[in-house]
Amino acid sequence: MTSMTHTALRDFLEEKVLLYNSSGFIEADPISIPHMYSGKEDIEISAFLAATISWGNRKSIVSNSMRMMKLMDDSPFDFVMNHQSNELKKFNGFAHRTFNSEDLTQFIKSLRNIYKKHGGLEIVFTNGFEKEGNAAYAISNFKNVFFEKNKSARTTKHVSDPLQGSTAKRLNMYLRWMVRSNRGGVDFGLWKGISPSNLSIPLDIHTRNISRKLGLLHRSQNDWRAVEELDAVLRSFDAEDPVKYDFALFGLGAIEKF
Repeated sequence: MTSMTHTALRDFLEEKVLLYNSSGFIEADPISIPHMYSGKEDIEISAFLAATISWGNRKSIVSNSMRMMKLMDDSPFDFVMNHQSNELKKFNGFAHRTFNSEDLTQFIKSLRNIYKKHGGLEIVFTNGFEKEGNAAYAISNFKNVFFEKNKSARTTKHVSDPLQGSTAKRLNMYLRWMVRSNRGGVDFGLWKGISPSNLSIPLDIHTRNISRKLGLLHRSQNDWRAVEELDAVLRSFDAEDPVKYDFALFGLGAIEKF
């Protein structure tokens, strides 16, 4: 538990944001995958798939994300929209921890439906934020749309639902990538219809451990209520861009072993 004042804590975290919200952060991080592309849809699809398998060892995440891209001929949007059903057999044998070829196949089918029937990932998430103004509803709404045609019990578990209590770490991280300004050279700032002020913190092992050490988070359970508690504190530091502190908290935990 830290004894720093509110102002001192904010200033400390601001310094760490400046340190880690820079292009040097990209190489070892899953966000390096969408940085391989220039087309909007290629970026958002590759980012979504990389974020989906972002748990465990970062080197393994990046390696398996690159493997997914190669299986889609390094043209994720074209593959999603134009693949023939027999081409999905290429995924046989793919696995990242519990996310396997069956899940990846269902994800590709769901992504095609999202782009063909709903206007794409950006529109689905933007509509969710416009309705309720918060990430919990937007993510839950996205899950419902994503699995409207292709639903299997084993695959739906790979998209979290904050309205069921999940921290939805990977989707909050994905939203950070797509929405936050690209001024730091890390995030993309592609989706203009969602305000960074409405984003929620991706609560992974590093952000939650450091937040508790610094006295920013007191709730012991790692659930959506913990996300809301930390969000409130980070918004008191910067109401317009609270999730920028993800860089600071992650960097302090994963890189500095604070």
